[in-house]
Amino acid sequence: MNYNLKINSAEEVRRTIDRILPQVIKPGRYVGGEWNMIRKDWAKAGVRTAFVFPDVYEVGMSNLALRILYGLINSYDDFLCERAFSPWPDMEEKMKEAGLPLYSLESFHPLSEFDVVAFTLQYELSYTNILNILNLSGIPLRAENRISPVGEGKEYPLILAGGPCAYNPEPLAPFLDCVLLGEGEEQFPAILEVIKNGKAAGKTKNEILLELSSLRGVYIPQFYDFEYYPDGKIKQVITKEDVPGVIKKAVVKDFSSAYFPEKVIVPYTEAVHDRVMLEVMRGCTRGCRFCQAGMIYRPLRERSPELLLEQAEKAIDATGYEEISLVSLSTSDYTCINGVLENLMAKMQERGVSVSLPSLRLDSFDVEIAQQVQKVRKSGLTFAPEAGTQRLRDVINKGVTDEDLFRTAYAAFKAGWSSIKLYYMIGLPTETYEDLDGIVEQARQVLAQAQKAGRRGARVTVSASSFVPKAFTPLQWVPQDSMEVLQAKQEYLKERLKSKRIKFLYHDVSASFLEAVLARGDRKTADLLEWAVEAGCKFDSWSEHFNFDLWQQGLAQTGLDAHFYAHRQYQPEEILPWDHLSPGISKEFLLQEYKNALQGTVTPDCRRKCSKCGVCPTVAKPVLNRHK
Repeated sequence: MNYNLKINSAEEVRRTIDRILPQVIKPGRYVGGEWNMIRKDWAKAGVRTAFVFPDVYEVGMSNLALRILYGLINSYDDFLCERAFSPWPDMEEKMKEAGLPLYSLESFHPLSEFDVVAFTLQYELSYTNILNILNLSGIPLRAENRISPVGEGKEYPLILAGGPCAYNPEPLAPFLDCVLLGEGEEQFPAILEVIKNGKAAGKTKNEILLELSSLRGVYIPQFYDFEYYPDGKIKQVITKEDVPGVIKKAVVKDFSSAYFPEKVIVPYTEAVHDRVMLEVMRGCTRGCRFCQAGMIYRPLRERSPELLLEQAEKAIDATGYEEISLVSLSTSDYTCINGVLENLMAKMQERGVSVSLPSLRLDSFDVEIAQQVQKVRKSGLTFAPEAGTQRLRDVINKGVTDEDLFRTAYAAFKAGWSSIKLYYMIGLPTETYEDLDGIVEQARQVLAQAQKAGRRGARVTVSASSFVPKAFTPLQWVPQDSMEVLQAKQEYLKERLKSKRIKFLYHDVSASFLEAVLARGDRKTADLLEWAVEAGCKFDSWSEHFNFDLWQQGLAQTGLDAHFYAHRQYQPEEILPWDHLSPGISKEFLLQEYKNALQGTVTPDCRRKCSKCGVCPTVAKPVLNRHK
């Protein structure tokens, strides 16, 4: 549903923006020109890429992948990379009134003028924004409608996607030309090089896509098709061209030498995470069975402490930020964390720069470390027990105990903290109401630790999200609880957590249901997505814009059985929609872990004992810093 675009040049875009921006909230989202923004010569670029984060500006500008790939691509002489984001509904309305296409913030060129429009797939509820962005750009939604004979019609950009949700891109497959599976630092430039050479040689889009399919980690959806059984299950995956039967992810083997952006863009409008982000390591060895990131980002690789300190100083000098966040899936597991923090604080404290650790584990929490990082700026502490009983934590392989939680809580309250946030999931496989009672009891016991430590005014926040089974996790075969069951569990907890000192937060179960449909969906769900966008669905991850009634209408109109995806037990022997893709982990390992989950058998941290997941023999062994 392309609206009537009246503006076709960067100059016209700029003039129109100046006219309409006074009429929208947060106009700083749409003007560009930020500190450290890179603007290259449009005419001299061999390949022009628009990196699009399918959410609002302040969310997208907090994304580490955007920071890395924006700087990386622009470091090449022949390549240009600019940014675009989803316009908030007020801006979208004004754009439609003016016939203004979605544009990049660097040069104000419409997205349709780029060679590549690259989306990052961070969460399933952003999918409608992706299609809405194509509509706002005058780009046909379906890939089959973007191919015209050479010399005839308009040449449309190649639509590329990557990120964690790319491990099951099938709900978006009909809309994408190319999917990058895995880490982009090495393969993204290789993709652009193929496109540059293909353009120079006058190759068709199909010829360029076929050449791209030979690169590791590159999946071209149009070269694959699915045959189904009458019951809707997949019978076989069919390759249409001479392409790999299984696409293996791209991996950065030498993580310490991987590109890191030292001059990141400093937004005019405050971003959600407005700080320097130092990626201390990539991957995780813990093996939590619900965690997709812990599976797909294997193997674990650490950066050297010397390099991190050097990057920190350069980034602070280049940005003026007052906070450094040491990011990873489990930062307190970084082997050199004590030394890095000590040296960082020594260098940064006198400059008024604080250091934060966003991912702390109960079993590796060190109160002295926490005190150290909060010398400049105090905040609350957040931990994730995930489940209320040891039995259920063993099911999901979450290696923490009640003793870890209570000991940590007491130490934190004793050291001066007055608030702790606890993250849980409800609807986990084998969960009973005894497990929910365990959440209530843990919250009360954490408050008891506060009283024991003399912090009588302490508060505890309990946040309960609904379990969503994800591709390439041991729990990918498990059905999600029905919405009625999840709502009953939420009400049960809400009633029992009533206290002036306990705050209970929970997620909309209908949004979690839709997330499960898309997370486990196949190409048939594309029709639902297209219908939803045409009906006006967008910003589905924002509660004020999520319209489940509209989605239900879409399910009725398209005839899609959403329960087939969200609430069905997938069988170990059936072909899954993502089986032709691979993060390096074997299906045999995932199946064994699934069986271990049902038996409540714990798998040790693979730093201590290799679990033979299949990643390390084919990629690299975990790279750790042996000194502290």
